[in-house]
Amino acid sequence: MNLDAANSWQAYLAGEFEAPYMKALQLFLKQEKMNHKDIFPPEEQWFHALQATPLDSVKVVILGQDPYHQPGQAHGLSFSVKSGVKIPPSLLNIYKELESDLAIPRANHGCLESWAQQGVLLLNAVLTVEKSSAASHQGKGWEEFTDKVIEVVNKECEQVVFLLWGSYAQKKGAVIDEERHLVLRAPHPSPLAAYRGFFGCHHFSLANTYLLKEGRGEINWSLPDEKI
Repeated sequence: MNLDAANSWQAYLAGEFEAPYMKALQLFLKQEKMNHKDIFPPEEQWFHALQATPLDSVKVVILGQDPYHQPGQAHGLSFSVKSGVKIPPSLLNIYKELESDLAIPRANHGCLESWAQQGVLLLNAVLTVEKSSAASHQGKGWEEFTDKVIEVVNKECEQVVFLLWGSYAQKKGAVIDEERHLVLRAPHPSPLAAYRGFFGCHHFSLANTYLLKEGRGEINWSLPDEKI
């Protein structure tokens, strides 16, 4: 359980894998597998958010909480599912806001890989989950690791847009230096909360306006339809 040595995160995160909390997390995950528990996403995708978006390319951070816990959904990017998988309700609401904000038609799939490749770090607070058991790996150590990821972005990057949707993400992002970065807050896009202010937040256009102003280049938020 480690990062690719060539990955630009490696210099800042390698030491975390020797920390006591990470050793305990590794032991927990090993025991879960020995007990024949199904863990999502697959192990090779636990760090996919970091692999898809190198540190030196980060422009936007979207914080999620846990991976999806049904088969075939999670692939290591917050809010994203693999192509061919039904679009989850929260992501559908993200698409609705994107359509309202920037007139971008809703994609026919839920894979946000192209965002990640443009510098959108799609980071969950917890990077694994047991099949059909939401939040089952909370409090096992992942939160400490992803706090470190946020700390690294906060200190090592300039003019990053943090999209903090919901109280959990807002609490986790409380350490961000708002003189150095843009922090945008809104309710969570879940069906239970989206109508309390997520719809109409205009985070996608606000992010692009800021990135252009800072000379960083905007994100192309459109997701071309795929053959499914």
